[in-house]
Amino acid sequence: MKRKTISLFIAFIMTAQICACGTNQQEESIVTSSSEITEVTEEGKASEEGKASDEMSAEDKGSFATGIVTEDETTEASSEVAQVGEDPLSVLNDEIEERCPVTVTATRNNVAYGKFSHGTYDSKTCGLERGYSILLPADYNTDKQYPVLYLLHGIFGNEYSFSGDASNKIKEIVGNMAADGLIEETIVVCPNMYASSDPKQQPGFDAESCLPYDNFINDLVFDLMPHIESEYSVLTGRENTYLAGFSMGGRETLFITLQKPELFGYVCSISAAPGIVATTDKFMTHPGQLPESEVKFADGAVVPKKFILCCGTRDSVVGTYPKSYHELLETNGTDHIWYEVTGADHDNNVIKSGLYNLFKQIAYDKANP
Repeated sequence: MKRKTISLFIAFIMTAQICACGTNQQEESIVTSSSEITEVTEEGKASEEGKASDEMSAEDKGSFATGIVTEDETTEASSEVAQVGEDPLSVLNDEIEERCPVTVTATRNNVAYGKFSHGTYDSKTCGLERGYSILLPADYNTDKQYPVLYLLHGIFGNEYSFSGDASNKIKEIVGNMAADGLIEETIVVCPNMYASSDPKQQPGFDAESCLPYDNFINDLVFDLMPHIESEYSVLTGRENTYLAGFSMGGRETLFITLQKPELFGYVCSISAAPGIVATTDKFMTHPGQLPESEVKFADGAVVPKKFILCCGTRDSVVGTYPKSYHELLETNGTDHIWYEVTGADHDNNVIKSGLYNLFKQIAYDKANP
């Protein structure tokens, strides 16, 4: 698939009117109450929502959910690596690398890769049975326990977005780094981040339609994570629990980490969408999840061992918002790692880079306790 830009249909997006339905939340909910989310009651708005969905192609939505797909410039190199079986890291360090090495994304003949499967869980937050895709190691065995990465998609995505997008090389990155002894074999969970109580509700570019994304923190903490820990053979504890997300998933990764930092040992927010603080971008007006002064960890909080933010220098969708989050965190005295991928757009090069550097930091810390 050829590299494409998303700006061609911005004018359409700016006129779409999509309203959200109510969202059930538990008494222990961490974010906004359901009274702040209204139901669609006007036939005209529902009709406009259907029109918006019809006019936006699956490819357009996929670009927001899991990144613009770029031309594969490493096919020949990947083939050579697959034949040779070269070790991607002869010397392990904790330095950030802008590009994920070809040796890490290559499909190797001597490595068995896991496969994605689908599961469901009872979400008390939403009052629904909700789904997730899960990548188990090829030799998954209940006699062994595994660390877990929760990987969050972007806007318009669902639990199938990352599992159905081979361009992000998730299986290869996790499988190759484990095969090389850099990380432990790891389970990857890809949830549906749109935590709405109405199965007919659809996401859109307006504040009300984005509220179910903000509600995902409750679904993740109270419903999904307990389900995964009870159904699969996982290592628990923050040092074995990782969180990453792209675009809207990057925004919620940042928000969840600031609200519940004690749950995750390693975090990577990739090309984070606007909306953490109040702003108006080219798509919509965001009321903001936090005041600027609260974009930080609470005093005395147990914080992640590594907290990474990254973005492409030519991102045509979220622009410089990820950098603004970095600057806010820096101003508020919150330790984190920030870097940019030179020349990258809102694309899979940044996703591969973010995941690779997240696992590289994990590998380094485990090798140097």
